Amino acid sequence: MQHFEPRSRARRADSPFVLLASVVLLVLAALFLTLVVLQQLGGLRGPRLDPDAEPRAVTARGDLAQDERSTIELFRLASPSVVHINTSRLQLARTRFSTDVHELPEGSGSGFLWDREGHVVTNFHVIRGADRAQVTLADQTTWDARLVGEDPNTDLAVLEIDAPGERLQPLPLGTSADLQVGQSVFAVGNPFGLDQTLTTGVISGLGREIRSVTGRVIADVIQTDAVINPGNSGGPLLDSAGRLVGVNTTILTRTGTWSGVGFAVPVDTVNRIVPQLLRHGRIVRPVIGVQVVADSWARAFGIDGVIVSAVVPGGPAQAAGIEPAHFDRSGELRLGDVIVALDGLEIGRQDDLFAQLEARRPGDRVELTLENAGRRRTVGVTLESGDADGG
Repeated sequence: MQHFEPRSRARRADSPFVLLASVVLLVLAALFLTLVVLQQLGGLRGPRLDPDAEPRAVTARGDLAQDERSTIELFRLASPSVVHINTSRLQLARTRFSTDVHELPEGSGSGFLWDREGHVVTNFHVIRGADRAQVTLADQTTWDARLVGEDPNTDLAVLEIDAPGERLQPLPLGTSADLQVGQSVFAVGNPFGLDQTLTTGVISGLGREIRSVTGRVIADVIQTDAVINPGNSGGPLLDSAGRLVGVNTTILTRTGTWSGVGFAVPVDTVNRIVPQLLRHGRIVRPVIGVQVVADSWARAFGIDGVIVSAVVPGGPAQAAGIEPAHFDRSGELRLGDVIVALDGLEIGRQDDLFAQLEARRPGDRVELTLENAGRRRTVGVTLESGDADGG
C-alpha cells in the first residue's frame, strides 16, 4: 500500500510569504519601469526648453476698431462715477452677564454718483434691511453712508457720503422716452463683488412692467440683454453717449444668474423720484383720498374696475361725493362706486389707477368716471399730496 507523507509544517507556513514577496517585487518593478518612462517623456522634469529656440514673431495689432475705441472711452469716462455698496446689519448677542453687538454682512450692490454733494443713487433692495452702508469709490476709498430717502414702489434709494467734491464725478443724464429697441447700451457695476465690470448689449424691449418689493408695478421698464448679475443692482445703464438711461434692477432667471433678460428702471422715472427724495426724504404722491379693494376681490365680483372700499374724511374723494362699498341696514353688501376711467383713460385694475396718478402732480384736477349699480357718472377731483398706498 502506498502512503502519502504529509508536507512539513514549515513549508506550508512559508508558501504565503513567498507568494506575497513575489507580488511586492512585481509591483516595485512596475513602478521602476513607470518612473523610467516618465523621465524619458519629460513627465517629471517638465518640458525641456531649448535656450536657443526663438518664439514666433508677434503680428502688429494696428489701430483698434472705431466701436472698440468708443467703448473704451465710454468706460474710462463713466467708471469713476460708479460705486460699490456694502451693507451690514447689527445683531445683539446676549449672555447672562453682558450684551454684545455684532456687525454681520448683509449684502452688496452697485450705485452711481448723482451730484458733487455726495449723493449716491442705488436700488432700494440693495440697502433694504441694512443698519449700515459703506460706499467704495472708483479710487478704492471707502466712506460711511447715510440714508437720505427711499421709494420702495420704484425700487430706488439715495445715500449720502462726505467725500470731497473733487473725488465725485456725477454721470450725465439722458432720457428714456426716446429709446429704441436695438439701441446699444452698456452696464457698469460690481457683479459678484467684481468691481468696475463692464458688459454690453442692446435694448431688447421697452414698456415692460416688473413688480417692486411692495408689489406695485414699475412701468415703462427697459429690457436689455447686457449681462446683469447679482451685484449689478443699482448700477447705471448707459447709452452709447455715456449718458444714464436706466438703473439696473433685476433679472428674469430661475437660477439666480444672468439668463439674457435684464431690466432697468428708466431714467425718466429716476429723474422724477430722486429730486423728491433729496427734498423730502420720501415721495409725495398725488392722491384722490380713497382706499381700494384688492383686484382679486373685484374679479370675484365680476367687476372690471377699482372698487372703492373707503374714503378719507375731508379728502378730495369725500368732497366729490364718492361712495365706498358698505353694508346696508339689512346687512347686504353694496359695492358703491367703482372707478372705471380717469380723464377718459380706462381703469381696469389698481395698477392702471396708480399709473395714471403717478403721471400727475398734487393740485391737478382730474375727471373720474364712476360706475354704481349699472349707472355711470363723472366727477371732478382735485388731487392732494400724500403717500397712502390706496389712491
